[in-house]
Order: sequence, then structure tokens, then C-alpha cells
Amino acid sequence: MDKNGFLLAVIATVANIHEGKAADFLMRTLAYLFIPLKIILADGGYRGEIIEQVKNKFGYIIEVVMRNDQRKKDFHHISKRWVIERTFAWLDNDRRLCINYELLLENSENMVKLSAIKILLNKI
Repeated sequence: MDKNGFLLAVIATVANIHEGKAADFLMRTLAYLFIPLKIILADGGYRGEIIEQVKNKFGYIIEVVMRNDQRKKDFHHISKRWVIERTFAWLDNDRRLCINYELLLENSENMVKLSAIKILLNKI
């Protein structure tokens, strides 16, 4: 998603694929769509060798957004992560996405895209 929380690409996978492996599919999709990105924000699941692989293959820089230990005691929102969580909350308002009714992964991806389009149209 972009800095405003609107989706750029969607990849649906089966549950037993790790986020790092799914990231490769997502980066291929972003490169195929010719989306000019420089920095990609990610959570702690994308640490390790995936950062170097994405930088070498696609030229994207992955910046991991994490809490530091001091913030665990008190609640402080992380501004970049807040945009992502807000978008997930918007998508959760769609009844069709709360339970997976779809049999095919492509249908699930398209339902997420339709929900994102609906959110975008409501913001105009």
C-alpha cells in the first residue's frame, strides 16, 4: 500500500507459506506493474536475508518498522505502522473479507481489490 493506505498490489497465498517467500511473489507483481517504489515498509517478519534478496533482485529497500523495548511499557503508536493497521481495519469492515467464502486464491485477491476500490471511492 502507499503512504495513504491505498493498496498497490495484492497476493493471496495458502496458509503454510512464510511471509518471506510470499514477499518474492509480491515484489514480482510490483515489478510487473511497473510501480516506481524506492522504500517498502515491513514488519518484523521480513527480517534477515529477504531484505538483501529484494534489494539485489528488484532494487527496493525494505525498511522494517518495529517497536523498541521502551515503548512496550506505555502505549505509543508507530506512525508508519498505524497507516497499515488503519487500512486493515477499513478492509475488515467488508463482510465478504471477514470469512473466506472463496474457493480460489484469485477470487480472494479480487475481493480484496474490490474492497479497496470501494474504500477509495468513499474517500473521494
